[in-house]
Amino acid sequence: MKTRHPLIVIARIKDEDLAPFDRLRQAHFPPDRNFLRAHLTMFHRLPGEYEPQISDLLNGVIGSTQAIMARVGGVRHLGAGVAFTIESPELESIRTTLKSQFLSWLGPQDMQPWRPHITVQNKVTRPKADALHLALQASLKPWQIEIVSLDLWAYLSGPWQHVAFEPFAAAPQL
Repeated sequence: MKTRHPLIVIARIKDEDLAPFDRLRQAHFPPDRNFLRAHLTMFHRLPGEYEPQISDLLNGVIGSTQAIMARVGGVRHLGAGVAFTIESPELESIRTTLKSQFLSWLGPQDMQPWRPHITVQNKVTRPKADALHLALQASLKPWQIEIVSLDLWAYLSGPWQHVAFEPFAAAPQL
């Protein structure tokens, strides 16, 4: 679906868990293209004209979901950059459900199989990407991160503007 007001859905990562990705992004992303914190995109281009319906669908799907643990399991070469691969069957299940509900709005990029990742370098030369990929791969020790919500953002031809925060349910008090 064509839209002049694209919306993006990301999985919000707990701030402390996001910090190492942000540091790598600051060090390795071209400064003139680094408008954002590191992020885990779930959908790249939803129609802003349907923002209320999209928010309702997000709320309906996340329902009583509590924070999700995900595994940072590998380093992926993007050709002109590098990303960390993210593994979470629970988050993938949420995305699958949302994809079926967003189906009439999805473009080619969001119809492809989802390969969750957090990009820490992009739009660089192949030798720079090769060097970072080798360094990160050599030092990788898989670890866990916590995903605390879904966020809706408006794409502004470069920078993004935060639109909505859809929190997961709080853990029950014992």
